[in-house]
Amino acid sequence: MRATTIHAPYDIRVETVPDPVVRLPTDAVVRVLRACICGSDLWAYRGAAPRQPGQRIGHEFLGVVEETGSEVDGVRRGDLVVAPFKWSDGVCDYCREGLTTSCEHGGFWGSVGYDGGQGEAVRVPFADGTLVVLPKEAAGDDRLLSALLTLSDVLGTGHHAALGAGVRPGADVAVIGDGAVGLCAVLAARRLGAERIIALGRHRVRTDLARRFGATDVVAERGEAAVAAVRGLTRGQGAHAVVEAVGTEQSMTTAVRIARDGGAIGYVGVPHGSGTGLDLGVMFDRNIALRGGVAPVRGYIPELLPDVLDGTVDPSPVFDLTVGLEGVPDGYKAMDERSALKVLVTI
Repeated sequence: MRATTIHAPYDIRVETVPDPVVRLPTDAVVRVLRACICGSDLWAYRGAAPRQPGQRIGHEFLGVVEETGSEVDGVRRGDLVVAPFKWSDGVCDYCREGLTTSCEHGGFWGSVGYDGGQGEAVRVPFADGTLVVLPKEAAGDDRLLSALLTLSDVLGTGHHAALGAGVRPGADVAVIGDGAVGLCAVLAARRLGAERIIALGRHRVRTDLARRFGATDVVAERGEAAVAAVRGLTRGQGAHAVVEAVGTEQSMTTAVRIARDGGAIGYVGVPHGSGTGLDLGVMFDRNIALRGGVAPVRGYIPELLPDVLDGTVDPSPVFDLTVGLEGVPDGYKAMDERSALKVLVTI
């Protein structure tokens, strides 16, 4: 089959690799229909996250089950399924508690020795604990397939951030970051009943999409000016709930400064250079809570799926460039250069 591999910084290739097969009785093989490129993939692309030459890459996909192991009974051949960005067994203590990203037997797509999502097919460990069955008729609806694909990562991650920030009906919410996750956090905040949603971002196309997703205000400034702008929109108090979807020192510092006393920050931006972005003394004095981390999206899919299916939530516009599998290297380049927000891969 054909699959995406990474060989060095800025060296993404689509190559012929061995076809995936069922190795264990709990495995399934999924033929990929849709995949995508994540902002977190860019850290490997830029060399900030080390990879072995030839390692697979990509962690968001949906497709059709082609084969199952003898112990798989939750999915069948022919089922349309979506996979969260980390596989999990579904039965360990962490999985039963909903923290599937801490599964004792879990792992990430594209890990050494495992398939990545940006390929023609994927061997799925622990298929019953990992895969979620979708309505088969969705396979014929391109927009719906795109929306359903976001359940593999960005929609669930935005939801995780909103929950961590304590978004509730009537709350003032601020979202730092205008990438796909930040935009999905805007959707999540609207879904959870926020009254005011302030999107912090500098890219007009993206902030226009934030408004379409439910943002009531946009703040393009950074640093002191951003803090002043958010406080000006919130009676001088700051936001009850702040989503941090960037992961830098500056973004975390801003998150603390625009949070209302007694508020909370939900952080899902992969930390890079953010080690000194927190002042615990300030957070202590102002009773600011901090919650977040790697989103256990497998646990959120059953909750979010009905709203995606009926169109109550439509995250599909986060995809603004579509490529075929052979065009994946160009897709990485486009996202790295910020000429694309999020790249959809059709296979």
